[in-house]
Amino acid sequence: MTFKIPRSKNKRIVIVGAGFGGFYIANKLKGKGFQLVLIDKNNYHQFQPLFYQVAMAGLEPSSISFPLRKNFRNDADLFVRVADVQEIRVDQKCIVADIGMLDYDYLVIATGSVTNYYGNDQLKRNSIPLKSVSEALYLRNRILEDLEQSVRESTESLQNKLLDIVVVGGGPTGVELAGSLAEMRKNILPKDYPDLDFKLMDIYIVQGSKRLLPGMSEQSSTVAYKYLQQMGVQVLLNTRVDNIESEKVSLSNGSTIFSKKVIWAAGVMANPIKGLPSTSYNEDHRILIDEFCKIKEVADVYAIGDVACQISEKYPYGLPGIAPVAIQQAKYLSDHLLRICSGTESKSFPFHYTDKGQMATIGRHKAVFDWKKLHLKGPVAWLVWLLIHIYYLVGVRNKIVVIFNWVWSYIFYDHALRLNIKPYKNE
Repeated sequence: MTFKIPRSKNKRIVIVGAGFGGFYIANKLKGKGFQLVLIDKNNYHQFQPLFYQVAMAGLEPSSISFPLRKNFRNDADLFVRVADVQEIRVDQKCIVADIGMLDYDYLVIATGSVTNYYGNDQLKRNSIPLKSVSEALYLRNRILEDLEQSVRESTESLQNKLLDIVVVGGGPTGVELAGSLAEMRKNILPKDYPDLDFKLMDIYIVQGSKRLLPGMSEQSSTVAYKYLQQMGVQVLLNTRVDNIESEKVSLSNGSTIFSKKVIWAAGVMANPIKGLPSTSYNEDHRILIDEFCKIKEVADVYAIGDVACQISEKYPYGLPGIAPVAIQQAKYLSDHLLRICSGTESKSFPFHYTDKGQMATIGRHKAVFDWKKLHLKGPVAWLVWLLIHIYYLVGVRNKIVVIFNWVWSYIFYDHALRLNIKPYKNE
C-alpha cells in the first residue's frame, strides 16, 4: 500500500512532524518549486509553551492550535497526511507509515521529543504528562473532577489527597505549572468552591538538582525559587521521586506525599524514527547531524529540532531542545535545500544558532528572562514573556483570543474556561 499522492515534476520533500521545526520549514518551502508532503499524527500544529495554560483552564485548546490544512490550502503541490511514520528505508529512499509507503527525494525529520520516564513504567502509569493538547485537557479534567469530589468528602484526609498536587521537575514547565496552580488556589478556586478550605491544598514541586531552572542563570533560578515560596509552593530541591502509587509519592529523602495527582515535567527525550544506522544516534537517542542539518552517513535525510543533536565547540552536548532552535534550523534548512536544487550548494554556509534568551513565568508580574549577560525579573520580564509568546503564536485569530483571555484574567482575576468536558463513551 502506498500514499495516494501523485508524483509531480518537482522534487519531493517529505517532512515528518508538524511541530515548530516541521511547520516552519513547510511554510518557508511552500510555493518554491517543490512537492511537499507534511506528515503528523495530528491534523494541527500545537504551540507547546502554552500547554500548561490549557491545563489550568486559562486558554481553550483551539487558541494554541492551528489546522494544518487551513494553513497550506492555497498550495496545490503541498499535501498534508495524518499518519504515524514507523520506519525509514534509506536504501529505498522511502518511509513506511501506518497508511502505506512513500518515496522521497529529500526527507526532513522533525518528530520532536516525548516525555522521559527514564525506563520506569510505574512512574508512567501513575503520573500525568504534559506534552500535547490532549494531555493538557486530561489534566484540566482531572483537577476539576477532584475538586468536585472534594466538595462531597467529609474528612480532611480524603480532601487533602484530592486537593494536593505534586509537580515533578523544576524546569520551565514545572515552574510555570506550580506558579499557575498557586494563583488559581489564591484568586479563583475559593470563588467557585466557597465551601472548601483551600488551606488544605498543598502544591509541591520536586526537583532532583540543587536549583530550579537549571538551564538558566543562577540569578534567575534564585528569583524563581523566591517567587514560588512567596506564593506558598513547597519547593523540594535535591530530591528525587523514587516511586509513585495511585495515592502516594515516595521521595528520596524518605518522606511521603499523599496525593492523587502527580504531574510529570521531569524531562523529555528524543522521538526518532527507526531505520537509520545505529551510528546516527547518540546515547540520548537524538539523531546526530552535521553543520548543514544533514544526518551523518545518510544521503538526502535531514533532522531539525528536539530530535536532532548538532554538536559544536560551544554546545558539546548538542543544541538545547527549545523552540527557537527548531525555528532557526527550519529557516536555515529551507534556504539550504533551495541552494541544493538550484545548483548553488557550494554557497551554503554552516548553520549557526543565535541564542535569543530563555524565560519562564511564575505568575502575575513574576517572570525571569536571561539573554547573554542580561537578567530581567518581575514585571518587565513578565511583559517580555507575554509579547514573545503572542508573536510566535500562529494565526491572527489565535493571537486575538489569547490576548483577550489574558486581559480578562488580568483585570478580573478569573479564568473563564473551567469546563470538565468528558470524552463521549458509547456504552
